[in-house]
Amino acid sequence: MARRLRFNGTGSDVGGCPSVHEDLDSGEVIVHGPPLTDAEDVAQLRHLSEGEVAVVVPRELLVDWAPKESTRQVRTIGLEEFNGLFAKFEHTAWRLETRRRYASDEATDTYRQFVETGMADWNFDHPYCRTIREQTGQGKRVERVRIVDQPPTTGQLYLLDNAKRNSGMGEDIRILWRADADRLQLPAEDFWLFDSRLIALLRFDDDDELTHVDLITEPAEVVRCSMVRDAAWHHAVPWQKFTAEMDNDA
Repeated sequence: MARRLRFNGTGSDVGGCPSVHEDLDSGEVIVHGPPLTDAEDVAQLRHLSEGEVAVVVPRELLVDWAPKESTRQVRTIGLEEFNGLFAKFEHTAWRLETRRRYASDEATDTYRQFVETGMADWNFDHPYCRTIREQTGQGKRVERVRIVDQPPTTGQLYLLDNAKRNSGMGEDIRILWRADADRLQLPAEDFWLFDSRLIALLRFDDDDELTHVDLITEPAEVVRCSMVRDAAWHHAVPWQKFTAEMDNDA
């Protein structure tokens, strides 16, 4: 079975080499770069076995992009503590939303209404709504990029309609087709990035239920998620324009 490799970063401005990848299952780090070919240089290497190739990489590549610990410094929190993060961030809260369905949505009255009528009676008095209105009222930014399949799933259509409520609270929401997300090599991860320093990685079970959240502050991982944010935000389309174009195509 093929490894599940994730691109961490590159030391090149143009060619993408040398680069660092990480095996998501084993935690092993894969580095590729120009080979060390001079025979006198190779002769100085110890323990270079048959079939192995030495590559040359700048020190900064490993400093910037290799994981800093063999075991990630991750703190797992419950959903109540996670919800409290939205009252504590200082400047920005940014979300990448990648899943085709969320079981928690399907348990709501608004989801039932949407399936039956194509619209929902959105409640703006939910505790999350009150918190976000308070934060955006202070000038803080709350932003999301939602990835949508073509054609969209029912859950994704529901969330496109839900953007009316989120934007009404001051959120800035943009949409990206999954084909474009794949072309940009965006990860299939759901996470919030708070103040460009704290990652809240959302963990789901096989039934698409959100079970817990992993908090990550490792610098290389924060930088990677910040790069994902910048690429997704640059290419995504404001939700009003996206839905209008989708309706016209239909």
